[in-house]
Amino acid sequence: MTPHHSSSQPVHIVGAGLAGSEAAWQVANSGIRAVLHEMRPHRMTEAHRTEGCAELVCSNSFRSDDAANNAVGLLHAEMRALDSLIMASGDANQVPAGGALAVDREGFSRAVTARLEAHPLVTVVREEIAGLPPGDWDNVIVATGPLTSPALAEAILKATGEESLSFFDAIAPIVHADSIDFDIAWRQSRYDKEGPGGDAAAYVNCPMDKAQYEAFIDALLSGPKAEFKDWENVPYFDGCLPIEVMAERGRETLRHGPMKPVGLTNPRDPTVKPHAIVQLRQDNALGTLFNMVGFQTKMKYGAQTQVFRMIPGLENASFARLGGIHRNSFLNSPTLLDDRMRLRQRPNLRFAGQVTGVEGYVESAAMGLLAGRMAAAQALGHDLPPPAPTTPPRAAGARAARRRRTPRTPARAAPPAAPRSPGASRRGRAGTPTARRTPPRSSRSARVPPNPSRSGTRRAWPRCRTRRRRAGRRALAEGAVCSRWRKFNRPVGPVGWHG
Repeated sequence: MTPHHSSSQPVHIVGAGLAGSEAAWQVANSGIRAVLHEMRPHRMTEAHRTEGCAELVCSNSFRSDDAANNAVGLLHAEMRALDSLIMASGDANQVPAGGALAVDREGFSRAVTARLEAHPLVTVVREEIAGLPPGDWDNVIVATGPLTSPALAEAILKATGEESLSFFDAIAPIVHADSIDFDIAWRQSRYDKEGPGGDAAAYVNCPMDKAQYEAFIDALLSGPKAEFKDWENVPYFDGCLPIEVMAERGRETLRHGPMKPVGLTNPRDPTVKPHAIVQLRQDNALGTLFNMVGFQTKMKYGAQTQVFRMIPGLENASFARLGGIHRNSFLNSPTLLDDRMRLRQRPNLRFAGQVTGVEGYVESAAMGLLAGRMAAAQALGHDLPPPAPTTPPRAAGARAARRRRTPRTPARAAPPAAPRSPGASRRGRAGTPTARRTPPRSSRSARVPPNPSRSGTRRAWPRCRTRRRRAGRRALAEGAVCSRWRKFNRPVGPVGWHG
């Protein structure tokens, strides 16, 4: 057992979501007492249903578990290596989901809650922190998530002096498995990809032809939507868009997003490719519940039942939970927090999870892990610095190549071209090509980007635009400044759909 440092003050963690639960676990495993404050069940939110720690209010998926080819999968592996409570509980409550890590959400929450309550250095206190924590709490982690209580959110707003950023997030419906028509739907994972347990049929697939898809899109666009207040003028998070918003961006958007028909074959008619496919993923360990993948929505409840029963295979669907939408709030962390995730105006307050601006279950839990270890180090009188900045591979390669590079010797002058006879053409009299003359270099083409690290070495500035770009990148990696490279390489923002 980890030794208990009784002389140290406890670390207070506000919020028992994914980040808060992980932070409390990391603090306690460092030998420091952790007091975990959770306002549920005394005060519920519009998204939570239970009082359990680490309740999953949206999807039940932790996304890809492939550590070799996926960044989220790599984060899974790193958290497992650091004794993550969230990953251990997720692995213990896994349900089939192809190459993804999906969990039985109720079993997962129960496992996290039980392990925290059983830990001798963790105290779970069911109370709301209605405002900023008391001043005598010298080591606090605020991990209240995007559904921070109004009183605490208002107190943080007053302390920071800035408006927090917000966006709308949505919840997908959940269907009872026994109400799915498997005479139409079939089980198959995309591209028959096997999950950790070898299951290549983890998803339920409901096919649509073109006429059914067009009618479904019309119903989405015309169905009644949830109305927002005038002051709720905030954007949607692109990684979790309501399906109606996606449909408004183009009638084909859903076919290239959550309803894409690729990698799936209808066993009843394998020669005909469906125009679109709706997928459902197992939501609990018993396999009695399935959630509609990517079908978060802001439609009113009555319209949801009517529209979703237009999907082939779901004509008689019984819904355990309908979709919804809620407001997420988070801090402008780069401005308000330091590199130890502490509030600049009040260094005793450290923030973690989605309230810091990260998005996703795994990312939120990882921030809780990091904040917990930083808080524990502070309680022990140490300082845990943040991880080193990631070095861009191209720049790293340039530096490595520069270390390996030996000084160049001046290039030998090329021999002068043979004089051409008067009146001779580019091709000889016998029809054979003559030696091509090398045009003299202009002062522009011979310009070289300054390179302080390699003084005395000159490199010709290429005429080819592609080669100019590459030369400019090499120069920038070596600390140079080149106005011509900047001219041809203006910064362009990220482009792409996050689905």
